[in-house]
Amino acid sequence: MTHDVHIIGGGLAGSEAAWQLAQRGFTVRLSEMRGAGHTTPAHKSDGLAEMVCSNSFRSDDDERNAVGLLHHEMRRLDSIIMAAGETARVPAGTALAVDRDIFSAAVQKKLDEHANVTVVRERIDMLPEAGLTIVATGPLTSATLASSIARTTGRDSLAFFDAIAPIIHHDSIDMDICWLQSRWDKPSAGAARPDEAGKDYINCAMDKGQYLTFHQGLLDGEKTSFKEWEADTPYFDGCMPIEVMAARGVDTLRYGPMKPVGLDDPRTGRWPYAVVQLRQDNKLGTLWNMVGFQTKLKHGAQVDLFRTIPGLKNAEFARLGGLHRNTFLNSPLVLDRQLRLRNAPHIRFAGQITGCEGYVESAAVGLLTALMVTAELTGSAWQAPPQTTAMGALLSHITGDAEAETFQPMNVNFGLFPPLHEVKKKTRKEAYTLRAKADLSQWLAERKLVSLKA
Repeated sequence: MTHDVHIIGGGLAGSEAAWQLAQRGFTVRLSEMRGAGHTTPAHKSDGLAEMVCSNSFRSDDDERNAVGLLHHEMRRLDSIIMAAGETARVPAGTALAVDRDIFSAAVQKKLDEHANVTVVRERIDMLPEAGLTIVATGPLTSATLASSIARTTGRDSLAFFDAIAPIIHHDSIDMDICWLQSRWDKPSAGAARPDEAGKDYINCAMDKGQYLTFHQGLLDGEKTSFKEWEADTPYFDGCMPIEVMAARGVDTLRYGPMKPVGLDDPRTGRWPYAVVQLRQDNKLGTLWNMVGFQTKLKHGAQVDLFRTIPGLKNAEFARLGGLHRNTFLNSPLVLDRQLRLRNAPHIRFAGQITGCEGYVESAAVGLLTALMVTAELTGSAWQAPPQTTAMGALLSHITGDAEAETFQPMNVNFGLFPPLHEVKKKTRKEAYTLRAKADLSQWLAERKLVSLKA
């Protein structure tokens, strides 16, 4: 071998793992099948760390939000994903959203230029029999490699459906009908000018009649058909198709992605009955993503129905919604506490294939896997981050704290943290983040990771 570690998969987790290992002086072979004549049903390019669903890393609030806390922890560990996120940031209120092309290019440039990283465009069909390996092929693992994983683990992989939201060209949106406003006028962390603050989302208001007609259209619209082997695959609640949510009740959407609370329609001065929000998807502001509108409607049905939304009568779609099948391991059963296959410990898994959900969570598990491999290569004892931290809580859930029989993909959330029942509910979120930051600092100091950002 001419490398210390072989990483299979150039998504967010694989890219983060490669960066962390390379920065610590280890040589990495990063295998990515896109660019070698292969792709997936969801990817559109061969760029490393391509974001295929939303363009948002969700909340960047590290004082009251678990995913924002995870952002903070990854920044302290010199995360390439978080650094690229800052480079590609677009306005999104208190969330961190990015121009996905700029983001992917920033990650790829750093890895291509790193002396310790060799990016190889190749498809890996079998788990390696020897050598330290990190499998970070994500939820869209190729069928051949998935079969190899299933044979090695001796257990079937679980699966769920993940849906993609449409993207609309800004100049096709009628801004005489729609208006710019963030919920409660909360300012964007990325606002360049004061007059931009609180104007990060395009809002399309509906009255009751329009909403009820739209709701019925979601129920009646022609959907993509299922293959026989897909029929019993469950959806993941955090990325559920809009029409599946609609089927759960007539008001479900009004308490979910079409919630009007905190948005003042300038034509009435009141909250609308329901609202469709669009979030900026690229740096130029030419593309806007329909927030929460992942869908399995057929393309023609999408165009017909979504153009009935006020302000979107002439909408032109840069991308329509879609649906793909995601696979993941039953990690509490097949992985140990260091993300190693129990029956092939030279192989570790990272990212969404482990059963975490979300871009940031995926990258965080890639980062942790790299630290585990670093400990092994240097002969050091691995010490996991405390469970009171976002990284530690997520890792604990994946590697054993979750019930194997009901294991499903999970975003980071305060429910994974050791509880603080003695703290009043009103201040509990701040208490979680304060405790996490203190414990992370101690963990970093004990491990003498002196090159990390403060």
